[in-house]
Amino acid sequence: MGMGRGAGATALGFLRILPVFLCVFPAATSQCKILKCNSEFLTATSGSHHLSTEEAPEFCTALRTYAHCTRRTARTCRGDLAYHSAVHGIDDLMVQHNCSKDGPTSQPRLRTLPPGDSQERSDSPEICHYEKSFHKHSAPPNYTHCGLFGDPHLRTFTDSFQTCKVQGAWPLIDNNYLNVQVTNTPVLPGSAATATNKLTIIFKSFQECVDQKVYQAEMDELPAAFTDGSKNGGDKHGASSLKITEKVSGQHIEIQAKYIGTTIVVRQVGRYLTFAVRMPEEVVNAVEDRDNQGLYLCLRGCPSNQLIDFQTFHSAQATEGRARRKGPSLTSSPEFFTYETAMAKCREKLPVEDLYFQSCVFDLLTTGDVNFTLAAYYAFEDVKMLHSNKDKLHLYERTRELGPGNAAPSGPSRALPVLWVVLVCLSQCWSVLL
Repeated sequence: MGMGRGAGATALGFLRILPVFLCVFPAATSQCKILKCNSEFLTATSGSHHLSTEEAPEFCTALRTYAHCTRRTARTCRGDLAYHSAVHGIDDLMVQHNCSKDGPTSQPRLRTLPPGDSQERSDSPEICHYEKSFHKHSAPPNYTHCGLFGDPHLRTFTDSFQTCKVQGAWPLIDNNYLNVQVTNTPVLPGSAATATNKLTIIFKSFQECVDQKVYQAEMDELPAAFTDGSKNGGDKHGASSLKITEKVSGQHIEIQAKYIGTTIVVRQVGRYLTFAVRMPEEVVNAVEDRDNQGLYLCLRGCPSNQLIDFQTFHSAQATEGRARRKGPSLTSSPEFFTYETAMAKCREKLPVEDLYFQSCVFDLLTTGDVNFTLAAYYAFEDVKMLHSNKDKLHLYERTRELGPGNAAPSGPSRALPVLWVVLVCLSQCWSVLL
């Protein structure tokens, strides 16, 4: 691999252009992280480094590292001119200096931790800490929440609240970084009431941060380790960016995946499991083909044929005083609750009559199991800890009616004003053109 006499001047010329791009195209310093890639490449190839024929391998290594960095930030840099200019500049330099696209890249720089910090290894690269990888002038990431609990009730990433049947195995999350699948089983033999008795989480291998890890919990088995017995992300430099912490033995674990800015809480309440997650929108939407993604309950909600009409159900209970779903009678329930006694029981833990309170009442009426009161209570406690918008902790009936995506209902009352605005804008554009 060789590099001619003019290589140094060409490369340094390219390096001088980078700051110009940063000034002319300020978008590169927002969500697009090309600034970070540019800065690392400048550091690796300027200053005390004098590009010469003998240092061609080091220069090619720096170029490959630069290319790898741009690929990592590609999804947030679409349409960014500085990003695309950098990509083309890298390709040109690779050709000019006869650099192979396959080969070693720079090792992550060692990061010194404050004394006494034993939670992260000192060689954990910045890319393995989602929040730290954001430039200080960038807008902070937007976080979303999804939760599943009880018989089962789903709060999606868009704050849509649903009660679903979903018996059997269903995917909660399915994106480029992790998969979460739950299995729901009838609470009583032959009953239409179901709850989660198995949970599987697959963390996919990610760059120099973590190896693939699988976590699995089942009824009466809530381990504080991955299936291979480990409690972190494996043997890579950023392994500590994924770890499991046991909060209450056999009842409550928390998984921190710092490399994707994600926190997962899994609990066993009574005989069944609950799930809650806090995840950046960028990670939530990191799917190969969003339109054909299929089932992804936390993002899309439950299929319409699996939804239970919450409002109709409660209206019926207010008059009948006893819950009855289509299907076998629940006379074998552990306890008997009327609508009034179920409400009184739920108020002990949930004083606000929001959808968590209504879920508690629903579950007591359909199962007779008082543990579902605690399931609703802890689900709301997890919302308070994980949801980024404290004004949206409580959800009420109108939120559920918006459906998946939290989109407003369509219809003439909304369509006409929107159409009017579009027509006015078009007429203004037309008059300018004339």
